[in-house]
Amino acid sequence: MQQVLNNSISQRIVSDFVMFNWDWIMSKQKACKWGSLTSNLLLIAQEGNVTPCHYDEQQNMFASIRGYKRFILFPPSEFECLYPHPVHHPYDRQSQVDFDNPDYIKFPKFKEACGYEVIVGPEDVLYIPMYWFHHVESLMHGGCTVSVNFWFKAGSVEKIEYPLLDHQKMVIMRNVEKMLAEALHDPNEVGNMLNTIVLGRYTSDTN
Repeated sequence: MQQVLNNSISQRIVSDFVMFNWDWIMSKQKACKWGSLTSNLLLIAQEGNVTPCHYDEQQNMFASIRGYKRFILFPPSEFECLYPHPVHHPYDRQSQVDFDNPDYIKFPKFKEACGYEVIVGPEDVLYIPMYWFHHVESLMHGGCTVSVNFWFKAGSVEKIEYPLLDHQKMVIMRNVEKMLAEALHDPNEVGNMLNTIVLGRYTSDTN
């Protein structure tokens, strides 16, 4: 279950949440120079539940309340190894790879993906930077899991300097893909053109 914490569900829940000690989380927002808090998401899952690998476009502080979750996190530099769906797809920020049964013929670069594993339990808070991919599992034999996300805007626009940072490259690639999709009106053509651009880059690099 995923539910935004607001008065659409229960005023009692909102009242409890307002009484939370906000000093710590807001001190992190200030120290990191993030933008405003946009929303809080209550998540409840049965053991064994899996949230497929995906990335988000906001800063995420993931607070665990009950149970244990296993995270596998990948930096934006692993973008090409994780094969996110095309921008026109409903799950455009989600990897196409089935982590339990990866198809290395269809997704050969997934073998090269290098991530970080962490187990999060009660009273732990995990920071998930924007554009970092994360695969999440509620561990078996640990009962249901309860957690709350704190979503923050990115903050002030970064100064663009070269060489570009990995997440900046990723944003540019996604925006180019989106512009091509809007211009060509054909998702298949977008893939073909992107392959041509990438192959052309590799050819020029090798020459």
